[in-house]
Amino acid sequence: MSSRLVPDELWALVQPLIPKFRRRPQGGGTAPVDDRAVFTAIVFVLTSGCRWRDLPPSFGVSAPTAHRRFTQWTQAALWRRPHQAVLDELGGRGLVDWSRAILDSASVRAKKGGDMTGPNPVDRGKSGSKIHVVTDCTGLPLAVGVSAANLHDSQAFQPMLRAIPRIRSRRGPRRFRPAKLHADKAYDIDHLRRWLRDRGTIPRIARKGIESSQRLGRHRWVVERTISWLFGYRRLVVRYERKAVNYCSFATLAAALTCFKQLVKATT
Repeated sequence: MSSRLVPDELWALVQPLIPKFRRRPQGGGTAPVDDRAVFTAIVFVLTSGCRWRDLPPSFGVSAPTAHRRFTQWTQAALWRRPHQAVLDELGGRGLVDWSRAILDSASVRAKKGGDMTGPNPVDRGKSGSKIHVVTDCTGLPLAVGVSAANLHDSQAFQPMLRAIPRIRSRRGPRRFRPAKLHADKAYDIDHLRRWLRDRGTIPRIARKGIESSQRLGRHRWVVERTISWLFGYRRLVVRYERKAVNYCSFATLAAALTCFKQLVKATT
């Protein structure tokens, strides 16, 4: 199971990015747990959606150790690095399509509350959060983010596009700006269109009361499929993390794994 969750090719990308282990002051003389075993355990929790306490002993790492290392790596801002590393591999092979990007969001219930939660207007006002995703033309998740469920989508527009990393290209400098951006009517605000044009991106945002959802939906379905891929990682379906940074870390790791699957698919 370990090699299936974290193949050698994936670990080769992730291993150089792992922060060096720092022994706790009150720690004993035992050797630190292998980083790959910890990373695999974290991927298992993300994939299966199980509680930390239910982590099978077969991974060779205890639940407290896995959770503690996950917290340490989150504080060290690790999770964006593997995502960028996989995107760089894809970009270097010409597999990132910059002809258009698509932006959308999806709501999830927040069982334990916490920061970046709010009354979900599509879930009878229950506490929830949103996952925001921007993809390339083929559905590769370029950036993910988390907000409260009651935050208007338009307020996440600029932060999400700024979150797109500078990705390696087959030729020329790194890229981070798509030629076009598709989004639904929630983002139909004049100053957002002007901001996009100033960045050199053509807005393809549905206009309220003018354009039907079907016309632009032929492109926007791609991001809906990507969100479905992300929700295949069961830990994301319901938010159990009180800290939004932990939930966002799981979402970013899921985006990295999704991109890695597409890299493997393209190279086999």
